[in-house]
Amino acid sequence: MTRFAVAIAIALTSLLALSSCANTANGLAKDGRQMGNAVDDSTHRVLKAGQN
Repeated sequence: MTRFAVAIAIALTSLLALSSCANTANGLAKDGRQMGNAVDDSTHRVLKAGQN
């Protein structure tokens, strides 16, 4: 392989790795928001049950 072909292969591999990291970070953020909503909902249910 020529140096140019090796450089292209390295660039494409790096791009693939970085895009995978971005998808993982977005997924973690979404999971965090959903967890926060679930905790908030359950807290409201517990407080509401304690008032009765």
